[in-house]
Amino acid sequence: MTTWSRIHTFVAGVALILATNAVALVGVAYNRMGEPESKLVLTQRELGLPYSSDFEGENSGVALNLQWRVLGEEIGDALGGGFSYARAGGTPGWLDKAKLAALGFDVSKPEDTPGGRMHYDKLLPKEALLVLELDGPAYRIALERMRRHLQKEEALLAANVGKKEFEQRLKNAKEHLKQEERENSRLFIVDAGLEVEVLRAKYPDRARYAIVRGQIRPHLAGRESKLRLSGYADGLSIDQINVPLVYRRVFEPMLQNSRRNWSNTAGRSYRASVVFGKRLEPWIAAVSGEIGSE
Repeated sequence: MTTWSRIHTFVAGVALILATNAVALVGVAYNRMGEPESKLVLTQRELGLPYSSDFEGENSGVALNLQWRVLGEEIGDALGGGFSYARAGGTPGWLDKAKLAALGFDVSKPEDTPGGRMHYDKLLPKEALLVLELDGPAYRIALERMRRHLQKEEALLAANVGKKEFEQRLKNAKEHLKQEERENSRLFIVDAGLEVEVLRAKYPDRARYAIVRGQIRPHLAGRESKLRLSGYADGLSIDQINVPLVYRRVFEPMLQNSRRNWSNTAGRSYRASVVFGKRLEPWIAAVSGEIGSE
């Protein structure tokens, strides 16, 4: 390769990088134009710190993980009620066969036949608009389920006085309720659709409901002889939010503390104003917090 060819290749590479960055910056600027689509005030319960291995000192960026949940159908044990961190996926009770059809999936095949099972196994996820609800009815239901679970365990222990198994079960139920009240995310995926305007008309409170992009896929649940078709929330298209440099001082002490003892999460308290713009992409507009407060 001649010197001129090398120079030409180098210049072309630099131009491509600059053009890519310019497109990205234009997209960010457009997303933040005008009035926000929604704005949620999230806490450490909904915005998780990165793992210590993801933070490598002053030159590293800090990104918080959006922690969401789905509310599944209540079947027996309240602990099967559908807790899900971001990227873990989940099967909401409302994401049924009819909703899948409305999202554009071909649900014409009977799910309890070999051909039907093969059909749904081959269907790929689709991008859809997902509605995130903060500290609303879905969280209230999850909380009530856990309280009923505790009452059930109290009654079982009263009928089995002195038995270690039931004492441990009650202890676990109390701990789960404590986690639900103080630690678990209050951010739930509660609906999905294809048009922002339709969903916003249904959920007008922009301080409680955010509309985001995510992935949905069909999911067959149950025994082979009695399969039921439902939908599975694979995740959000954007499930991490970068922390602006000006707010990194809030998180750096927590991250350093995490590296010393990741399992010790008590006392990390922060609040962030998360804004969703025209492209339904989030950014952090304000942060406050400290170690040692609740």
